[in-house]
Amino acid sequence: MTRDLTALFDPGSVAVVGASDDPAKYGHAVASQALRAPDRRPVHLVNRRGGTVLGRAAATSLSALGEPVDLVVISVPGAGFEAAVDEALACGAKAIVAITAGFAEAGPAGLARQRAVAARVRAAGALLVGPNCLGIADNTTELYLASDRFAPGGVALLSQSGNLALELQLRGEPHGLGFSRFVSLGNQADVTLVDLVEDCARHDATSAIAVYAEDFGDGRAFAAAAAAAGKPVVLLTAGRGTASARSAQSHTGALTTSADVVAAACRDAGVELVRTPREMTVVLAALGAEPRRGRPRSAGRRTAVFTDGGGHGAIAADAAEDAGLDVPELGAPAQDRLRTVLWEQSSVGNPVDLAGMGEQRPLSYADTVGELLAADEVDAVLMTGYFGGYAASDGGLGGGPAGGSVLADGETRAAKEIAAHLAVVPKPLVVQSMYPQSPSCRVLAEAGVPVFGATEDAARALAAMTGGAATGTGGVPPLPPAAEPLRDPGYHGVRALLAAAGVPFPAAREITDEAGLLAAAAEFDGPYVLKALHVLHKSDAGGVALRLPDRDALLRAYREMRSRLGAPAYSVEAMADLSDGVELIVGVNRDPRFGPVALVGLGGVLTETLRDVAFALAPVPAARAEALLRGLRSAALLDGVRGRPAVDVAAAAAAVERITTVAAAHPEIAELEVNPLLVRPDGALALDARAVLALPAVLAPPVGLAPPAVLAPPADPR
Repeated sequence: MTRDLTALFDPGSVAVVGASDDPAKYGHAVASQALRAPDRRPVHLVNRRGGTVLGRAAATSLSALGEPVDLVVISVPGAGFEAAVDEALACGAKAIVAITAGFAEAGPAGLARQRAVAARVRAAGALLVGPNCLGIADNTTELYLASDRFAPGGVALLSQSGNLALELQLRGEPHGLGFSRFVSLGNQADVTLVDLVEDCARHDATSAIAVYAEDFGDGRAFAAAAAAAGKPVVLLTAGRGTASARSAQSHTGALTTSADVVAAACRDAGVELVRTPREMTVVLAALGAEPRRGRPRSAGRRTAVFTDGGGHGAIAADAAEDAGLDVPELGAPAQDRLRTVLWEQSSVGNPVDLAGMGEQRPLSYADTVGELLAADEVDAVLMTGYFGGYAASDGGLGGGPAGGSVLADGETRAAKEIAAHLAVVPKPLVVQSMYPQSPSCRVLAEAGVPVFGATEDAARALAAMTGGAATGTGGVPPLPPAAEPLRDPGYHGVRALLAAAGVPFPAAREITDEAGLLAAAAEFDGPYVLKALHVLHKSDAGGVALRLPDRDALLRAYREMRSRLGAPAYSVEAMADLSDGVELIVGVNRDPRFGPVALVGLGGVLTETLRDVAFALAPVPAARAEALLRGLRSAALLDGVRGRPAVDVAAAAAAVERITTVAAAHPEIAELEVNPLLVRPDGALALDARAVLALPAVLAPPVGLAPPAVLAPPADPR
């Protein structure tokens, strides 16, 4: 159920507890901001010494006000925090913004205090932001309870860093970006990132949601909320390193990092994941974060690069491909139409190059853009180079040729015609200019065309407007109902679990002595496979023997392996036909924040060496699984190479769905892996499987940054 945050963003009255005249104290900054709109709602200042604060009478306590207060900001030393919370609740507060620090971030004792306070607030039916936060602001309701001002606009900024929020404001100003709301997340003891994303999604004045978070809390719920938001969500996060893989006991665990998990969640939810504040600003500018500036978006990535100089075109084409865009050669009909508006020396392949025609006829910019937008084979256009320079010269910005006023007028007319073309054919168009602040570029910007000074920014902006996160991947898959816990985590127990879900395996029997081995060999024909069970990395240890032609060879292999490894149990299996097959890996690793995360990729003994894998939140539907497989670097192997036939990718995708659904339904399994999954032209066959169980503590719901999973000893490591 979504929470009603009205008391937080549009309270009837506000009190600042800890208001101060001392500029060094946060209570001074918050009180100063709160007083910016004294006519919107009553604003009370509370200081235990009384007197005046900022020229206004200050009450010695909330109780002394003699009237209820809807929202209370608490900025007092830690020792007096609980008492301030209790008094606020007693005075009828419906929401509390806790600036005070020294709680979960300070260790176990602080976490215990924080949980106790949050429980009291929830029991009273109130809301708590923080503690350890920097306040909130809502420009749409004139609520100013943070230390700094935020220019009004359409971005809701939810951040765990105050300084980053200020940087985003500074970077956004040249692009006309402003903010509908700002919330400092703090420790999320009560009101969480998920609550805020859901509320901002319902907020009419918010056009885009920008998030800086290090602690997702329930990451899967965040992804689901973002997927359902119906407006762009842009995420900047930190700590996307490899530490989570250090304790992994399977290929899946070793290959999965925090960065992979976050990227998979964002991809499934349609969230734009960025790496820096600059990139976040670029994406927000591209997606039209202002209500008046809706940007055209496209599910396709076929991009036409248009330039007035070969160098700019080549660099822009590389940048576009680096950003994940496609820059295909234009077809003959499109090239013929371009030749009707360009001169003979212009290049019309892609990049499309005016080759100097712009100085002879500035309107050729608009004519070319019009033809590119109209081409069915073009999903988006990236215009790059000198455009803007003629008007910049005439405007005194420097850089243009002498006598540039005529060209400047023509360039401005071209900008207006480009805007007119875009209104008729609303496809994504982004401009990189050496003079992004020139009058002609401002005409484009006012018409809703994102304009940047850096080529890489323009390419990243266009990528945000096309394909990928613009369409999402079907949203966050729901978790299946929890199944009965796995009782036998051994090799054959895991095989039985997956086989019951429809995952095919070769015939196999577990044996512990020679009599059992011979009995197993009598049940099915050779060639045979012999595997030593309960041996870590059994392939590397020589615990797997393949292609044993008959029972005598099987018996010899068993005796040799037992004398060398001393394993207590072995598996005798029918040897699968490996010819014309491709070996894949399918695994699921349970992340403490995002739940089960699936991995698919090229499998076999070289899995960790090749590292050709893709990730998604589990369970993975078959259609999504096939898309992941088709996106691998080695995907060409699936369609047949050097005379080999194509394999049954649909069968592989169906197996991925079944495996990942089983893992998602078993929260007691920390890691589940099938490696290899052999895919042949006639179907798919799982050749090996293993599971790693989690300790009970891992099964608890994530609270804040949960610790990495603690893994039980592997039942049957490869």
